[in-house]
Amino acid sequence: MSYYPEIRPRRLRRTPALRRLVAESGVAPRQLVLPLFVREGATEPTPISSMPGVVQHTRETLKKTANEAVAAGLGGVMLFGIPQSKDAVGSGAVDPHGILNLAITDVVAEVGDELTVMSDLCLDEFTDHGHCGVLDAEGNVDNDRTLDVYAAMAIAQAAAGVDLVAPSGMMDGQVRMIRSALDAEEHTDIGILAYSAKYASAFFGPFREAVDSSLQGDRRTYQQDPANRLEGVREAKLDVAEGADIVLVKPALGYLDVLAAVKDAVEVPVAAYNVSGEYSMIEAAAAKGWIDREAAILESLTSIHRAGADIVLTYWALEAAGLLT
Repeated sequence: MSYYPEIRPRRLRRTPALRRLVAESGVAPRQLVLPLFVREGATEPTPISSMPGVVQHTRETLKKTANEAVAAGLGGVMLFGIPQSKDAVGSGAVDPHGILNLAITDVVAEVGDELTVMSDLCLDEFTDHGHCGVLDAEGNVDNDRTLDVYAAMAIAQAAAGVDLVAPSGMMDGQVRMIRSALDAEEHTDIGILAYSAKYASAFFGPFREAVDSSLQGDRRTYQQDPANRLEGVREAKLDVAEGADIVLVKPALGYLDVLAAVKDAVEVPVAAYNVSGEYSMIEAAAAKGWIDREAAILESLTSIHRAGADIVLTYWALEAAGLLT
């Protein structure tokens, strides 16, 4: 005798309207943050060869793109500065007239409260050795001396008008130091989006071109081992205890298990960074005709949201907003 099923899950997949009705996850433009690079002294945008469609902006094109982000309904922008000169201590990062602080002021003046303006708080773009902190006599990153610079950097970014500072250097105690420094200068309304679970990943490769990285060696003594999930959860919980308003997992697609675990462990919003290598892999495969580009973009962003991200940093933010509306 033939057996035919009584329970048929396919009923709810029969039409696009039914599928929309029962969808468990959906990304909205307001949950997307667009990372933007601005190059000091640039007179025209500079394409980033390993990230098709992404550029190093001039100050003028940065403002134009910020307005486009507002029009698209994005949640925010994350700013990265590329200075003309670097030194061992990353002094350009704390200079009120440094490119990142000027970019913050430019964008805030352009869009006001219509867009959340976030800024990377790290020294790697500003140091001639490319590390995320200052080095000791043996060439190792000095955690506690770096914290002092991070505190000054946070104050400079707050003075420039930023909404959220985003410490990404993975120094122990960075959130507590930054929160204390901001509060001492009466910047109590400035929030902290902490890169809490940031892994020493091969998927950061194209980003190094984007920021003209001078990195010598690697960052494995302070970024996390890709083998470790519980360590990522521990780091996120420590950052929340130190005063983080939002915690972030980076990369995203290779670390969805970490993202889900962090989401379950904390009571603050969770962000994830859909990083340069993840972006470039899809762009490269699509250029070869191997995958459906737009479908792959939306599937990637949906999976990151489904795993637990309330906020997704992605280079596709502007395009995805159009696809989602």
